[in-house]
Amino acid sequence: MRVEDGEWFDVVDACDRVIGRETRSEVHRRKLRHRAVHIIVFDSTGRCFLQKRSKEKDEFPGVWDSATAGHLDAGEAYDDAAVRELEEELGLVLEKKNSLQPLFKIDACESTGDEFVWVYRCLADGPFRLYPEEIERGEWFTVDVVDAWVKQNPEEFTSAFPLIWSRLKGC
Repeated sequence: MRVEDGEWFDVVDACDRVIGRETRSEVHRRKLRHRAVHIIVFDSTGRCFLQKRSKEKDEFPGVWDSATAGHLDAGEAYDDAAVRELEEELGLVLEKKNSLQPLFKIDACESTGDEFVWVYRCLADGPFRLYPEEIERGEWFTVDVVDAWVKQNPEEFTSAFPLIWSRLKGC
């Protein structure tokens, strides 16, 4: 697991082109554009796995989010970050990188915390080994339950998740 103070991110322009590198804390403090991935994990029955973020997280502590989500390290590709995040947060090692289906990209905006986000779909039934410093707990939900929950209580999720979920419905 990476140490936050030692994390370096690529800073990108409005077209997602690298224009520099900064530490995680500086990127967030200055609200610089950077990159992230979200992976939506479904099981073989069509349920969606969501994580409840640790209360120790510096951003969005104790709220619900995609099965796994994370920043790209400086110089890292989106696909590589998605594979890494699945292993780090869920203990899920993919046999093939093509087990991930890239769905869509969201441009950096206020809802994403100035992150360009690639969203992926993954099929896995678990069980998962949750990383406790990142994730308080995880649960399986039906799509209908998540639809209603996001509509009725969007504040119980990270700011990016309702946007991601609404776009996911079109895929």
